[in-house]
Amino acid sequence: MSLPSVSVRLRPLLLAVVGVISWLAASSGIAGGAEPTPPEKKILFIGKNPDHAYGSHMYMLVSGMLGRCAELTPGVTTVVSNGWPQDAATLAGVSAIVVYTNPAAELLLEGEHRGQVDALMRAGCGLVTIHWASSVNQKNLERLGPTWLGYLGGTWVSNVGLSGGTSPLRQLIPEHPVCRGWKEWEITDEYYLNPTIGAAKPLLEVTEKNGKEVIVGWVFDRPGGGRSFATTLGHPYKNFENESFRRMIVNGILWTAGMEVPAAGAPVNVPADVLALPPAPPPAPPAAAPAVPQPAAAK
Repeated sequence: MSLPSVSVRLRPLLLAVVGVISWLAASSGIAGGAEPTPPEKKILFIGKNPDHAYGSHMYMLVSGMLGRCAELTPGVTTVVSNGWPQDAATLAGVSAIVVYTNPAAELLLEGEHRGQVDALMRAGCGLVTIHWASSVNQKNLERLGPTWLGYLGGTWVSNVGLSGGTSPLRQLIPEHPVCRGWKEWEITDEYYLNPTIGAAKPLLEVTEKNGKEVIVGWVFDRPGGGRSFATTLGHPYKNFENESFRRMIVNGILWTAGMEVPAAGAPVNVPADVLALPPAPPPAPPAAAPAVPQPAAAK
């Protein structure tokens, strides 16, 4: 058997092998020097029904709007839930949880779903809390505090110390990814005084109306894996209309999900109709006056 005849017989096999290698290279994203496609990141946003005056603590509206902002980053998908999801399938593949509710220590650590929360945290799921969600009720501090601090790295104790005012929002670690793409600006908000900062690193600071410096944001690399970002800002909805404010929070979401935050910060410019605060609902009609018993008619 001559060598040329061997080459002719092997040629179809060689061509098939080359074709398989080319297909594998293309499907893995390495053909032509392209970077492999990063895995998709699923973010779960948790809000709740209103418990404050209209225009503040707009939990569900903010959760949906921030979800739209997060989805501007390629590879991000979002789910918005009113309270902890009832369907456990919703939790599959979640890379980070964003909570904007009343104290999230109670939301996450009380109830039958506590085991689901713990499993996610142990698996390295990110955690972001906004405003009142960055807290534990004082009456539950001893019972829930140690676990809560293990998840978040710090907390405010509700409702111990409130203030407000207009202040520059200062970056204490300007090189941190959460601080990318925005600079100090004047913010007017409600400030939670004397937060407990455990193993977390203070990241954001304001000066409240009486001159006291207040930590209003922190970041935490959990020792067992996973990242947490908390801010106690976010009382009025008007702050979420600020591009820098939204970018700061979405940067934190991407960071906790284990994503690379762009050097210019996360994209957050959603359409005006997504950002707009809808008209206030009409006031509830007054309750009907109780019926006054009438004397029986004389016979």
